[in-house]
Amino acid sequence: MKLFDVYPINEITIAKAKGSYVWDDKGEQYLDLYGGHAVISIGHTHPHWVKRIEEQLNKIAFYSNSIKIPLQDELAEKLGKVSGKTDYQLFLCNSGAEANENALKLASFQNGRKKVIAFSKAFHGRTSLAVSATDNKNYIAPVNETENVIFLPFNDTDALESCFKKNGDEISSVIIEGIQGVGGINIADDSFLQKIRSLCDEYGAIYIADSVQCGYGRSGKFFSHDFAGVNADIYTMAKGMGNGFPIGGIIISPDIKPKHFQLGTTFGGNHLACAAALAVLEIIESEKLMGNAVMVGKFLRDELSAIPQLKNVRGRGLMIGFDVPDELKDLKKKLLWNQKIFTGEAKPNIIRLLPSLALKKRDAEQFIDSIKEEIGILTSTSTPAN
Repeated sequence: MKLFDVYPINEITIAKAKGSYVWDDKGEQYLDLYGGHAVISIGHTHPHWVKRIEEQLNKIAFYSNSIKIPLQDELAEKLGKVSGKTDYQLFLCNSGAEANENALKLASFQNGRKKVIAFSKAFHGRTSLAVSATDNKNYIAPVNETENVIFLPFNDTDALESCFKKNGDEISSVIIEGIQGVGGINIADDSFLQKIRSLCDEYGAIYIADSVQCGYGRSGKFFSHDFAGVNADIYTMAKGMGNGFPIGGIIISPDIKPKHFQLGTTFGGNHLACAAALAVLEIIESEKLMGNAVMVGKFLRDELSAIPQLKNVRGRGLMIGFDVPDELKDLKKKLLWNQKIFTGEAKPNIIRLLPSLALKKRDAEQFIDSIKEEIGILTSTSTPAN
């Protein structure tokens, strides 16, 4: 048997990881500014995280949700405290796609409607309804096609208002990333999120804040939607929630009442996953990582903005994107192979930075020095000789 070939692979085998660094099987060190798609929130193999999982593994790793799991209550309490959403309710699952799937389903249960508003360049996952609300036809199989999702331009208030006026009594929910990740680090305007909140209130729709990438402190606030000063009805989470241990979840407004068997999961909220998630929250809180994300993120954006070849530097906290011109289209590859730095990209010609929230300023400085060196090299080699 061989692997189903769906991923473009860099020919690197990572054998060890610590903090913001990884090492391949040949001992080569790399600076990790991508965190495995924004998953590494507290740094690779943080000792407290490792200890938490090890201790739990020696007690019990798994049992189903047919019994009481006190770690789930402990996680809910801690999450409420760190996020500031103390009166919300927690449902645990396994991934971001599953979180969004459950959020969309719960919204439809709540108001009995079918229509969903999503936005251009959105990415909400690859499961059935989540992928239907994702703005990429390459991901949507015929079985996923539905007329129940309405795509609108991102940050277009007039289009949003018109859609509600036309379809208001059919709209179940609006789902939006506070900062689009796969779409290229596009920030939702605070006024746009405020308008979503007011229209959902007016028409009885559910506001779903997709925080899978832009949540868990990455923006400098726990949820990037918090910059708008309004509360969503449901927040979805995953990526940085377990620092690499698979866990996802949704937190749900107290106005939405639970019913038995509406939602369910086999592995969600298992003992090991809760231990990992608790460790993440404890470290975010004790090491003040949201403040670090603000400080180091600002340094990176300021330094990147001062490099004339880079355009439209944007983001919040340690969720950063910038455009590169065609002559620098290989910059990501050059950073990886020449400078030993992992970054991400989005098409066309966008580089994304999604490092650990514990990224040190000296590591950010190393990246800036490396990108200046690489741009100098690329520029000089692309300039014709006189």
